[in-house]
Amino acid sequence: MSSNGGVAIAVAAGLLAIALVVRASMQPSAPPEYVDLAFTVDDMAGAKVNLASFKGKPLVINLWATWCGPCRLEMPQLEALSVKFRDRGLTIVGLSLDDEPDKIRKIAEEYKITYPMLVGLGQENLIRSLGYQDRLPLSIVIRADGSVAERVTGIRTTEDWERKLRRLF
Repeated sequence: MSSNGGVAIAVAAGLLAIALVVRASMQPSAPPEYVDLAFTVDDMAGAKVNLASFKGKPLVINLWATWCGPCRLEMPQLEALSVKFRDRGLTIVGLSLDDEPDKIRKIAEEYKITYPMLVGLGQENLIRSLGYQDRLPLSIVIRADGSVAERVTGIRTTEDWERKLRRLF
């Protein structure tokens, strides 16, 4: 094969690669996902909390369980983030998947949690609507417009959390 033939093949391959990249970048993005907040659940004190009351503000719903070690490890971190970003309108809520209010209160007191702690026991429709798939902790980061910014499975560094939360504002 002549050197001109090799150059032609290389140029054609390059143009094909560029065309594929341009085409991929022009694909329509998936429509935003929205979380259904049309649920009312009890908090750990027995008060009814309408999740729709959080609409219009950035929100993090943290799914956790009393038996989940990583969940307990991240609680102080989420508490600190809740305090740090509260003035910017962020609300963090914990949704316990497995326990009664008295056990949730005990853990909230142990870890000095001030953000709302909700009872998810018996709330299978809500938990399913949040996308829970047997991995904890799971946090759903929701923009003020109600769209899901991100689903965070497992624990993260504080710096990673701060980056995620700053993108909400």
